[in-house]
Amino acid sequence: MLHKIISQTLPYFPPKLIWQFSKSYIAGETTQDAITASSALNQENIMVTLDILGEFIKTMSQAEKNRDDYLALIRTIEAAGINGNYSLKPTMFGLLIDKKKCFGYIRELTAEAASHGNFIRIDMEDSPCVDDSIDMFRKLKQEFPQNIGLVLQAYLKRTLGDLESMLDLRRDDADLNFRLVKGIYVEPAAIAYKDYHEINTHFLEDLEFMFKNNMYAAIATHDTPLIQGALDLIEQYQVPKDKYEFQMLYGVTPKKRMELVQNGHRMRIYVPFGEQWFGYSTRRLKENPAMIKHILKALVYKG
Repeated sequence: MLHKIISQTLPYFPPKLIWQFSKSYIAGETTQDAITASSALNQENIMVTLDILGEFIKTMSQAEKNRDDYLALIRTIEAAGINGNYSLKPTMFGLLIDKKKCFGYIRELTAEAASHGNFIRIDMEDSPCVDDSIDMFRKLKQEFPQNIGLVLQAYLKRTLGDLESMLDLRRDDADLNFRLVKGIYVEPAAIAYKDYHEINTHFLEDLEFMFKNNMYAAIATHDTPLIQGALDLIEQYQVPKDKYEFQMLYGVTPKKRMELVQNGHRMRIYVPFGEQWFGYSTRRLKENPAMIKHILKALVYKG
């Protein structure tokens, strides 16, 4: 109860205090910070996906700036030789304000990534954004078959049906590429599974469908039972190592990720950075109040 009460007041905490928690999970504020973090991960034989923090903007001028920031990011990262790709949230480009312009901005970014032989991942946000995000993915997949992917959330009851509905996009020269996550947004029970075991069951059901249908699977989880379940499916279906990867968050469960890497599995780390780190951090803490203990420790151990 105390953790939940504190989580509701997080936006009013001093940023320096929140940073005591955040600095382990965010690469920093600048592109150079992201390059430094990504280079260190690459040296450990780990790929990255880079994400400029920000979402749910209020004006299209913000969307245009975000487009420009991402274009600059892609060009800088490619010049730096980082082994990584890019993740972005449609609401950061005005999905809820002007869908046409939002699509145009994300298409520009996909075209820029494609010009470097690279890849854009459309992150999935809360349920009102799902249909529009899938529609956007469909259009971009037809134009950039090798350069676009999507995130799907296992806790949504619709996800297996969404996977089935996108089978028509399969091509011989380009995999359907999905990152599968549990899901973090608070959704009503009518559309989302709530029980931990039920969510895990459907995560593995979705993953098995992906393997059966020759999709590229980005398995995004830190959950030990899910990782083992994924490994069991990989063995069962004899999935080649170039047809899947594990994905984890920056700063989370480093021992577990290295164990997977040492066992020959592809690993990609989500590397978030940017000036909007405070909003990102407080939202994540609200979603997981148990992590408030790290803030309480920071109150005692400054730095």
